[in-house]
Amino acid sequence: MSNDNTSTLKSVVDATTGAFQSAIGSVTGSTGDQAQGQAKQNKADAEYDASHATAKVPGFTASSSGAITKDDPDRTSGSYNQTVGSAKEFVGGLTGSESLKASGRQQNQEGQQQEAKGQVNDYVGGISDRVTGTLGGAVASVTGNQGAQAEYQKQHATGKTAQRGAEEDILKKADAESTASHK
Repeated sequence: MSNDNTSTLKSVVDATTGAFQSAIGSVTGSTGDQAQGQAKQNKADAEYDASHATAKVPGFTASSSGAITKDDPDRTSGSYNQTVGSAKEFVGGLTGSESLKASGRQQNQEGQQQEAKGQVNDYVGGISDRVTGTLGGAVASVTGNQGAQAEYQKQHATGKTAQRGAEEDILKKADAESTASHK
């Protein structure tokens, strides 16, 4: 595994070897092994954080790998429908129009379902691209096809970015719902 790879798997491997080396240092009394083991664990923590680093803007996600992905269209449309539905609900409540309020509530709920469908599509598609990229890259590496290996690495990075973008939105929504339920 290369030093510039910010994969979750690499961070787990480094954390495990660091913990093992630190434990050996504790048993043998070697402060050098303990320090090196702790340094590997610290590096693993940084790798893990980097592997999950994303920047999310409406409609797009960028990751630490440099990949940029466009969100599934259902995510954007669903978000729009939620906003319009909420506005209708609000105006219906102000004006006393129960039909406008109900229409807004219905559009908001449909938007939530549509956005969730888009998030699932991005999440599952991202995982699929990561697996295909990883397996294809391994085969290309064994066969020595550097061009294919680079394309598979790009596919993996794009899949990871799509997956992380969906995860970020799903977690943000879960946090908002949790906060709202505790009020």
